[in-house]
Amino acid sequence: MKNSISSEDQANMGQVAEDTRALLEATANATESTVVEARNRLRHVLEAAGETCARAKAKAIEGAKTADKTIRENPYQAVGIAFGLGALLGFLLSRRIRD
Repeated sequence: MKNSISSEDQANMGQVAEDTRALLEATANATESTVVEARNRLRHVLEAAGETCARAKAKAIEGAKTADKTIRENPYQAVGIAFGLGALLGFLLSRRIRD
């Protein structure tokens, strides 16, 4: 199973989290009720996003472990499937280039 989150997306999410934390720190002394309420909502969203990322990472790791186990148990089938997919992809790409 392929991790659907690219390294660029992970970096962007990390930057958003860092910027969000900086914003929370910068407004820590603000006492206006709307600012306090916005900070609380933002903190909850940041926590939820962190939990979602952790679940996605755990799911990707579990998928990779399952794929690794399956390939180790059936190496010839895995090679055959990879060869078949490569041949199909090569055929489709060669047709696209000729057209």
